[in-house]
Amino acid sequence: MANDGLLIILSGPSGCGKGTIVSRILKEREDTILSVSVTTRAPRPGEIDGFHYRFITAEEFDNMVQRNDLLEYAQYSGNCYGTPRTAVEEHIKAGRNVILEIDVQGALQVMQRCDDYVSVFLTVPSMEELEKRLRGRGTEEESRVQARLTAAKEELEYVDRYQYRVLNDDLDEAVEQIHRIIETEKSRKNPQ
Repeated sequence: MANDGLLIILSGPSGCGKGTIVSRILKEREDTILSVSVTTRAPRPGEIDGFHYRFITAEEFDNMVQRNDLLEYAQYSGNCYGTPRTAVEEHIKAGRNVILEIDVQGALQVMQRCDDYVSVFLTVPSMEELEKRLRGRGTEEESRVQARLTAAKEELEYVDRYQYRVLNDDLDEAVEQIHRIIETEKSRKNPQ
C-alpha cells in the first residue's frame, strides 16, 4: 500500500525564483507533481489544456465554487483561477506529493480549508535583490515592476504563517533545503 503524499504550498514574492525551483524539484523527484489550476481565461499561444491550466467557462467555475470543489480561488484581471480539490486529493492518496505554487492569499485559503499541508515561503536576501531580479527579466514595464515590489512587501508580512522559510540566495542550496523539508515531512506523515 502506497504511503500518502504531501500537499506542499509554495509561496513567495514575484521574482524570488518559485518557478525555477519548482522545475528543478519536479525534474529531481518522480514522486512530486505540480497542481494544474483551472481558469476562465482563454489559452495563450502554446498553452495546452490540462497541462498548463484546465480552461473552463465562468459557469463551470461558479459551479465548482458552489460545490466547494476548489481548495483556493481568486480573480485577477477579470479572470478566475483556482485549485481543484479532487485532483489534488487523488494524487496525494496515490502517494504523490502535490506542489501548489500559489500566492499568499491562495495559500491562506488552503491553510484554512486543509488540516494536512506543508507550507514553504521562499524569500530573497533583500528587497534590492528582488528588484534586481525583477528588472533582470526585462519583460515588464516600470509600473509593473513597482507593483510587484509593493505586493512583495505586503506578502512578506505573512511569512510567519508558513511552517518553513527558504532563502533563495543560492539556487542549489534552496532546492536541497526543499528536498530535505519533503523528506522530513514524509517521514513524519508516514512513519516506518
